[in-house]
Amino acid sequence: MKKKMALAALGLGAAYLMRNKDAREKLSNQFDLFGSTPMRGEKSSTTAKTQNTGRRKGLLGNLLG
Repeated sequence: MKKKMALAALGLGAAYLMRNKDAREKLSNQFDLFGSTPMRGEKSSTTAKTQNTGRRKGLLGNLLG
């Protein structure tokens, strides 16, 4: 039962994002910001170098590498 409800919530969330461009852009920006945060022990200056390249990898590209 819980699995069905989780899948239904996931489907409804995906349908909402497909129809609402502002929400899609906001979520994309949040993923971009999350991907650019330094890991524990890293200095923030190393992430600033990667941000200045001007190359956007997309939503999953920042998370995967």
